[in-house]
Amino acid sequence: MIKKSALIKSFPRDASPASNQQMAVSRPQRPYTLWLVSLAIPALVACQKPAPETPPPRPALVMKVSIADDINHGHWLTGEVRPRYESAQGFRIAGKIVQRYVEVGNHVRKGQALARLDAEDNNLSLASAQAALHAAEAELALAAADSKRQRQLFEQRFISAAALDSVETRLKSSHAQVQQAKAQENVASNQARYTMLTAERDGVVTSITAEPGQVVSAGQTIARIAVPEILEVTIAIPESRMQNRLTGDSAVIRLWANRDKAYQGRIREIAPAADPATRTFQTQVSLLDPDEHVQIGMTAGVRLDDNQHGFLLPTTAVSQQNGQAEIWVLDASNQVHPQAVSIGGYSEQGVSILSGLIGGETIVITGIHTLTDGQVVTPVNAEVNR
Repeated sequence: MIKKSALIKSFPRDASPASNQQMAVSRPQRPYTLWLVSLAIPALVACQKPAPETPPPRPALVMKVSIADDINHGHWLTGEVRPRYESAQGFRIAGKIVQRYVEVGNHVRKGQALARLDAEDNNLSLASAQAALHAAEAELALAAADSKRQRQLFEQRFISAAALDSVETRLKSSHAQVQQAKAQENVASNQARYTMLTAERDGVVTSITAEPGQVVSAGQTIARIAVPEILEVTIAIPESRMQNRLTGDSAVIRLWANRDKAYQGRIREIAPAADPATRTFQTQVSLLDPDEHVQIGMTAGVRLDDNQHGFLLPTTAVSQQNGQAEIWVLDASNQVHPQAVSIGGYSEQGVSILSGLIGGETIVITGIHTLTDGQVVTPVNAEVNR
């Protein structure tokens, strides 16, 4: 313990301020003072708040608005590309196929052979009919000669009129028998000719349903021939869209295989009555400008002309802000911005956008209520079924 007298001796009362300042400067700092300072610096540093880290861009489900999303009241009518002219061809008689001359996909000309039946029985029937005709002609010649002689005798009063009438009746009967034999010979000739199936028109073979060795009945379909240059799309129009629908109305056709290409169409035929099962009206839409990409059997979408065009988007992509419908568009730097649009109506397929889009924009389709203007997102492409 330090005595009070020692402290007094360390700080004399008569010392001047200058001498005290000199003593303070010359007095060395004690070690425990530096130790306290070294402890205070880390404590002060630890009390400071760390700088907030920048959060990573949130993922956003997006889709690209393409021309293929162009819609009419949110509805595309799905149909199938079919030829305007297609015939199911078969033999006019029954028989056994012995040879087939064409394959599916072959282009044929009118009159070209498609298949042939076994003609042995038909040839025998033709030979029999021809023999019957020859016999009838011989009988007719004999009856004609006998009638000539009997008429001479009647003119000379050697026979009665009744005898002459009998001979004349026989002549007429022989003449009728010749006509009958000729008809039978023609039928047998046609039957023999019907053993060869030929094409009824120029076209392409779309299907074959019989093979050599198969016994077919009369009229059974053997092959189908279509004219590929004249195509149309078969669609079913629901009752709700039949109002003011007329033949000759224009339409737009897009293939599902290539939705970016549009083809011009025109309604050629509308069924006068609805289908009893589906309650739809079968309609044929002619393709006015088909090209080599349009093939028979392809699936196509038909948009009828109702004077309202737009884009079909998911309902989750559209929000309301102060009574104005808007969507969120993604720019090249992955920033989102609101875009005002005009909607045409809602349906099971989505919402139709009538104005505000030109096509080609990338839009956000989910979570749009949490977005802010200029926010950076990580786009995730979505496959949207339409």
